[in-house]
Amino acid sequence: MSGPVALVGSGEFTPAMLEIDADLLASTGRQRPRVVVLPTASYPDGEETFQRWATMGTDHFTRLGAEVEPVLVRTRADGDDAAMAQAVGEADLIYLSGGKPGYLLDALNGTAVGSAIAAANARGAVVAGCSAGAMVIASRTFDFRLRALPWPLRWAPGLALAGSVAVIPHYDAWPEPVSVLVVLQSPRALSVLGVDEDTAVVGRDGSWQVHGPGRVTLWRGRHRERFRAGDAFRI
Repeated sequence: MSGPVALVGSGEFTPAMLEIDADLLASTGRQRPRVVVLPTASYPDGEETFQRWATMGTDHFTRLGAEVEPVLVRTRADGDDAAMAQAVGEADLIYLSGGKPGYLLDALNGTAVGSAIAAANARGAVVAGCSAGAMVIASRTFDFRLRALPWPLRWAPGLALAGSVAVIPHYDAWPEPVSVLVVLQSPRALSVLGVDEDTAVVGRDGSWQVHGPGRVTLWRGRHRERFRAGDAFRI
């Protein structure tokens, strides 16, 4: 059975995520789960930022009792590194932190590390993504074609670990009319999940549950539903 997938709106490796991440670790059934942190999406912001996210992730999950290894995939060439793919494939929980979704997708999609993430999830490992990480582990992800003229959006296949969904992270930080423009341009039959900051939605086999202080907004076409902590729904 495939493992859980956690889509996080923001707040990775901060105190706001302690309870949520402790639950994800517990779901592995391991006394000392092995966690891999992938800070790849932050690499375009520079080596210092990249290393900071790797350190934050390591410290955060070590505090929660896990054995943690940051896997430092900087480029697409690193994504095909056999040793990095093996490290990812052996993890009980794989965490993709935030940054630039397009860069992360290019570094992972069709690479050995990307395949290792999918294989690990298929055998039962947890895969969690925050912000850009959440966008990329969905079935489709969006990007702006031009900085000066953001519409129409460009849609690309993601790692497809979360069913037929796309993710809008930081949902409560955007004016909702902007998010509605994203929803209206989404491919047909795709559900869109808007995940508030410091909030997660955890899914397995089409069943999802909300965790954290914010809301999750589910768009099925033009139909909108809202869910809060503890609420469950199916896609």
